[in-house]
Amino acid sequence: MIHTLAIALVLSLVLGMLAQRIKLSPLVGYLLAGMLAAQPWWGIGADPHEIMHEFANIGEVLLLFGVGLHFHFKDLLAVRKVAVPGSLMCMALWTGSGALVYHALVPGADWVAALLFGMCVCVSSTVVLTRVLEDSKLLHTPSGHTAVGWLVMEDIFTIVLLVLLPAVFVLPEGGGKAVFSTDGIVAALWGMAWKLTLMVVCVAFVGRYLISKVLTFVARNNSNELFTLSVLTIALGVAVLSAEVFNASMVFGAFLSGMVVGQSKFASRAAADALPMRDAFAVLFFVSVGMGFNFMGLIEHWQLALGTLALTLLWKPISAYIIIRLLRRPGSLGVVVGSSLSQIGEFSFILAAMVAGERFGLLPHSAVNIITGVAIVTITLNTVLFRYVPALIRQMEDRGIGMGRKTPQHPIPLPSEERDRVIVVGHGPCGELMTGILRHYNLDVVVLEMNIDTVTRLQAEGMRVLHGDARLRSILTAAGVEGAHAIIVTSSAAPAKEIFAAARSLNPKITMMAHTTYMRNAQQLRQHKSADVYSGEEEVALSMVAGLLRRLGATEEQVFTAGKEARTKLFGPDPEEAEETAAV
Repeated sequence: MIHTLAIALVLSLVLGMLAQRIKLSPLVGYLLAGMLAAQPWWGIGADPHEIMHEFANIGEVLLLFGVGLHFHFKDLLAVRKVAVPGSLMCMALWTGSGALVYHALVPGADWVAALLFGMCVCVSSTVVLTRVLEDSKLLHTPSGHTAVGWLVMEDIFTIVLLVLLPAVFVLPEGGGKAVFSTDGIVAALWGMAWKLTLMVVCVAFVGRYLISKVLTFVARNNSNELFTLSVLTIALGVAVLSAEVFNASMVFGAFLSGMVVGQSKFASRAAADALPMRDAFAVLFFVSVGMGFNFMGLIEHWQLALGTLALTLLWKPISAYIIIRLLRRPGSLGVVVGSSLSQIGEFSFILAAMVAGERFGLLPHSAVNIITGVAIVTITLNTVLFRYVPALIRQMEDRGIGMGRKTPQHPIPLPSEERDRVIVVGHGPCGELMTGILRHYNLDVVVLEMNIDTVTRLQAEGMRVLHGDARLRSILTAAGVEGAHAIIVTSSAAPAKEIFAAARSLNPKITMMAHTTYMRNAQQLRQHKSADVYSGEEEVALSMVAGLLRRLGATEEQVFTAGKEARTKLFGPDPEEAEETAAV
């Protein structure tokens, strides 16, 4: 086992770095690493795919635990009007479409196998969706919450299938393929309902009390190792209990336990401790996916492969967009959710392996290989193509396609000539401090914020605030950017480059300012003309040098001169001073 693990990790490191170098997601490298690690030339006697499968399960559990740390029940309730009906309609549509594709392209296929194949391909990958949303900084936006809530509904759907399949497919006494029967379906549904309800109650209420007590006791020992071990124990322990006691999915149990820990005072520390373990085992999950793929089997059944690929890459996002628009939601939400769902992943593998296994034998192994192959292709393309989603939304918005400008609940008056309008993006510590100073000097401040709790609080305080993505022209227009004097991006995590481009397209004369953490990011943003960028690294270094010079006895004039020379070296000469010098 250690040889397989070492080979997989080395290949993942090399190919992941190579993928990153050519502007692809490292996930592509991990999938290729799995395909190479499964080859026989390494001289490993045991089945490498079976060895990596257990590591992959741990990766799924830790990944969903990390997602649960940052996703609360109120977030799921906030998107229930879209995620619940939208996911149910789409899953029914995709299952039927997948069944039609399978029945049409596989000679002699029966409808039971076709429906099971459709159920497998209708479920998207939670691992990939959370990764692409996080990489695009959309995970903690309303669109990201809707997409994750959508995936939670798909996970629940998969749990229902895993519980129902043993009840409705009965093995005949003489052996052979399982036969469909409805005799045990009512009992199975009732058993699943009360077990899942009991599980949620235990984790959300009893588990919340016990987990808080355990983490408090461990934290008092001041041992980082014990606290990390306790977080790992909680994540894996709840996952195993959910599977063994409640017959639920382990990843669903891990997601619930993450939500419980995320609501405690240890959320930040638990996230920091779980992150390295989560990333390491998530790599092994994708390596395991690559190991289970047989390329020749994909070529042999190329018609079904192409049909499934078209269903996943084209029909799933298009139909999701249409249904979200039918639910009277903006097109930007439909684009983000639909694009994030255009792949299949881990739950598809679990379900396909169950129905194609020795117990049921309802799907041929060639169909499972098609699902794996299409999953690899769609995961690869999804991580590459999703980066163009924000640009697509802006293009649709510019052309008025499906965006439907929505009037905010608290309309922002147009800028007046008496007070200069300043738009502040983000209301974290930096944004709050800057907003307070600007309002003190009687400037007309409008805040754009993605955190709905912050928006509610600021509205209650009487401030002008909008809830929305500052990259969208409709949000900037509602904030009065066309008549604004300046726009200030106070959050270092905000996509300042895209915000600047949208603001400049609406108001070419607007003053743009941004806060960023690293010097390399500041240099990229300064490519925008008339953009003032302030880097935390630069400002801290200059402030520390100034403080040291004062302690060494330097005069304020010497400190000012040293700071001015350093800023000129970093940022270039001041344009106003350059004009004055040229005039003289």
